[in-house]
Amino acid sequence: MFAAIGNFLYGVLEGINGVVQNYGVSIIIFTILMRLICLPFDYKSRKGMRKMSAVQPKIAALQKKYQNDPKKLQQKQAELMRKEGYNPLSGCLPLLLTWPLMIAMFAAMRSIANEQIARQTFAYLAGETDAIRPAEHFLWIKNIWMTDSPFTPIVPNMQSLQLLGQDVWQKAFGVLSEGQIEVLKELGITIDSFATKESTQAAVNVIMTKLGSLDVYQAAIEWVPGWKEIPILINTLRLYKQWNGLLILPVVAGVAQVLQTKYNPQMKEQQNVQPANGQGKGMGNFMKYFFPILSVYFCLSSNAGFALYWVTSTAVMWVQSIILTKVFEKQEAKKAETVNVEGSVK
Repeated sequence: MFAAIGNFLYGVLEGINGVVQNYGVSIIIFTILMRLICLPFDYKSRKGMRKMSAVQPKIAALQKKYQNDPKKLQQKQAELMRKEGYNPLSGCLPLLLTWPLMIAMFAAMRSIANEQIARQTFAYLAGETDAIRPAEHFLWIKNIWMTDSPFTPIVPNMQSLQLLGQDVWQKAFGVLSEGQIEVLKELGITIDSFATKESTQAAVNVIMTKLGSLDVYQAAIEWVPGWKEIPILINTLRLYKQWNGLLILPVVAGVAQVLQTKYNPQMKEQQNVQPANGQGKGMGNFMKYFFPILSVYFCLSSNAGFALYWVTSTAVMWVQSIILTKVFEKQEAKKAETVNVEGSVK
């Protein structure tokens, strides 16, 4: 199921790019489209969360009253839920239904990114001096398929190319021009070179060897001489001559997450549904600081296309949250007004 949805979303993103001719803009449009598809589920989840927020004080009162009688407490809570017409799963179940779509979307974006990286590699092997097409530039980012960072080159290094799978090389080879294919044939690389895992590994070895002898490729991954390597976990921090970005998207992702946690109406509602006995408050405070760090990490360890999706998705969800909050407030105000009018008539 995930594969089928992923392939469909892959086609959607490529279709959008076929119109706008820029992957950065395409990802923004694609992200907004995905958020609109998920909007009905977000609506149901938020509605359930607000209902729980309204019921929470009554649950707290029951917990205080029957704190020494767990069986009675459970009975009274069940009665309260039935009376209020509230299902505890209504806040989270709608969001869980969107997970298959989200997983498939991530898979589609990763598939496109890997395929484009392989295509850039083939372009270098075919003798092109600039393997990055105009559609892969976005504002300050020179290659949307690499990380938005001055510590990342504009093209993938050999270590990252080794991670590409057999299917990725096959797809990338299948869309090459006749001229590119002819040049690759001279290197002994054909579509049959990626027929099996063993032949694919042999072809990748040929690719690695050839890239090592290409001045244009080596210049693209050259780092500033004398720049001190600073070990960070298993990676090294290097400033590249042809850097790919300015760290803007990772920083914006972290800041946006901080602001969303502090000012997003949905976050306040989630805080209101914390257990009345205070359990979960410490976890809530932890997540408040953890999510921004996690956002920065994701954007630093992924390509700029994914980081652009992450930032766009955060912004769209924030706007949706503000709009939904206003909708719910109007609905609740209208309901309260109706109840007051009916009460006065009686």
